[in-house]
Amino acid sequence: MGPKKAAPAEAGERKKEKVALEMKKEIIRKHDGGMRVTDLAREYRRNRSTIGTILKMREKILATDVAKGVTRIVKNHPAVLEEVEKLLLIWLEEKQRAGDTVTEAVICEKAKALHADLVWQQPGTSAEPEGFKASRGWFDRFKTRSGIHSVVRHEEAASSDVPAAEDFATEFLEVVTTQGYLPQQVFNCDETGLFWKRMPKRTFLTQEEAKLPGHKPMRDRLTLLFCANASGDLKIKPLLVYHSENPQAFKKHKVNKEQLCVMWRSNSKAWVTRVLFVDWVNLAFGPALKQYLQDNDLPLKALLLMDNAPAHPKGLEEELLEDFRFINIMFLPPNTTQLLQPMDQQLIANFKKLYTKELFRRCFEVTDCTNITLREFWRDHFNIVTCLKMITKAWDGISQINLNCAWRNLWPDCVATSDSDAPKSTVLQDIVSLGRTMGLEVTEEDVCELVEDHELSTQELVELQAEATQGQASLEEEEATEEQLSSTELKDICQQWKNVQAYAQQHHPDKDLARDLANTFDTRIMSSFREVLKRRMKQQTMERFFSKKQRVEEEPSPSCPPEPYRVLW
Repeated sequence: MGPKKAAPAEAGERKKEKVALEMKKEIIRKHDGGMRVTDLAREYRRNRSTIGTILKMREKILATDVAKGVTRIVKNHPAVLEEVEKLLLIWLEEKQRAGDTVTEAVICEKAKALHADLVWQQPGTSAEPEGFKASRGWFDRFKTRSGIHSVVRHEEAASSDVPAAEDFATEFLEVVTTQGYLPQQVFNCDETGLFWKRMPKRTFLTQEEAKLPGHKPMRDRLTLLFCANASGDLKIKPLLVYHSENPQAFKKHKVNKEQLCVMWRSNSKAWVTRVLFVDWVNLAFGPALKQYLQDNDLPLKALLLMDNAPAHPKGLEEELLEDFRFINIMFLPPNTTQLLQPMDQQLIANFKKLYTKELFRRCFEVTDCTNITLREFWRDHFNIVTCLKMITKAWDGISQINLNCAWRNLWPDCVATSDSDAPKSTVLQDIVSLGRTMGLEVTEEDVCELVEDHELSTQELVELQAEATQGQASLEEEEATEEQLSSTELKDICQQWKNVQAYAQQHHPDKDLARDLANTFDTRIMSSFREVLKRRMKQQTMERFFSKKQRVEEEPSPSCPPEPYRVLW
């Protein structure tokens, strides 16, 4: 007789979902705060026995420090390997935010590199670090523990999807033709990270910067979002996200953030989030676009093309303010951005080359015209205010022809000329020449590596992990504050704001001013209250659904007599 086969799952039976360790810790914290087991079971949709088991393992779970997403504790798991997996998940999150597709081979290579760096950094390590093979078995176990997905098995599957790109290009041209969009009305936006104080690796400035007390590379990282139309004659104010809302340099130079050439926003990781992106659309993109269309006597319609980054919400049209509902959204398919996205067709790379040229030029001017040495300028005088001036100059340096030619792959008919003046070897040669004038060892290959290098180092990933841990504590404080607000109060506040907004729009003598200020307040203040209310309503709907489903399942079938009561002694 052969081995018994497992019985097939009953129709409609929900697959058992593992509980991640961070969720277990959250359950324990809420129970310690006075929440009952029954309420926890209802909130997390688990059996009470599961909650009870988690609470019994309280000490062991709280003492465990593992990668985010891991669902079970592994016995005898080396500490360095735990650290590798934590950093690896942060790296994967960065890749996902950038819209990159990663393969199993790439993940394993990154894991080996992280392991080697961490072992080498351990005190007393002088020999070559022990080999970590990152085998197929390790990868499968890591994938199971962490629950990662969207990983491509084979290298060729991760490459750009040419057939999908061709299909989308046909669809895009059909939409443009059918809807009658002009190049002035079609826009593309994309984000990029910028290490604004990073120099080519072989210069002494890079080595000196790393030795500075308390130096944190991630503090020199920001994210920029660029946007322009296909005709190239309208650049939207870029969104800039930094780790600090009010850097010390702003106070020293008395910077007014509202007058900057970028829209300044902040969060601990310097990432563009959904909230910040919607904020930019309603406060920067929408007003500039509407004014541009009116000034040029163009129909009030527009198309915004973007990739499927997590910060770009699918339901963006619903988030638009009433004045900007004429904007339509179109998303690029996965694995086609390198082929089609205009901002990826050398525009962002050219911006970074121009930024690096401006950085070298400023270094040269300071050392040539003052008594300040290059080391002193780099250490004491180069700050985020100087960086903002260079960002503005570099973005201004991207010409209308550059912006228009970037649409050649997707919309060739809108390109006015085939002769592109995009900065290429001339800019690289200028950077190298300026560097050598200052006594820096730099080559064109060094500059290209600097511009194209988007990889986070081990040290930078470690810092991101530390910031994520600090951010979790802040998030818990925010959640505690949220719980103090009742849903009734939130609904009342939102309704009162609508009344105030309508009254001001109707009776204020300067209606344009009233509208602009109301839009700013609505997006920056009221949107957070509406988001809390929306989450609660969604949670209540889910709870009612599962509660109803449970009652239906517990009710006896009409065709069967009810089970007799039994007394359990």
